[in-house]
Amino acid sequence: MIRIVIAEDQGMLLGALGALLDLEEGMEVVGKAKNGEEAISLVKQQKPDVCIMDIEMPVKSGLDAAEELKDDPCKVIILTTFARAGYFERARKAGISGYLLKDSPSEELANSIRVIMDGRKVYAPELVDIAYEEENPLTEREEQVIKLIADGKNTKEIANQLYLTTGTVRNYVSVIFDKLNVSNRIEAISRFKEKGWFK
Repeated sequence: MIRIVIAEDQGMLLGALGALLDLEEGMEVVGKAKNGEEAISLVKQQKPDVCIMDIEMPVKSGLDAAEELKDDPCKVIILTTFARAGYFERARKAGISGYLLKDSPSEELANSIRVIMDGRKVYAPELVDIAYEEENPLTEREEQVIKLIADGKNTKEIANQLYLTTGTVRNYVSVIFDKLNVSNRIEAISRFKEKGWFK
């Protein structure tokens, strides 16, 4: 019997997924979580074979939870609406066994679980294309600057922390805006985050 925990913050989808997988021969849903934190504690309690996880959930995201479960024998499958290169990259680094999209047919999920239990990895084909499509355009130094902006630091604080002049920091900021095609700091942070480039 393949024991499964599902983490999904949309109640209706959580119920539907659970019901679908319970109908599959040789599969049993042993726990349902509404966020990444609940998922981690259910995995520790129930010791499932597989944990299916959404990415964008309250309290703790699926990617954060996957990173915490990296050394757990439970296999993590990300099931999300987001085919984003950065998310995919981060998920792969967290050692996930599968990354599937919610709009794929339901039987595909059950088949993927069986394939993963055989020790293989399953990635949605769209992701493989995206992974090669869009690279993070920022240099290492520009990344340091945007991370400090995201931490709420102002130009002067960034300059002090990186041992730069405020003028140099302003230049970096305007290059970042250009590269990300945005007009202010808030847009820059949300674009960078949306692409999943924050490591």
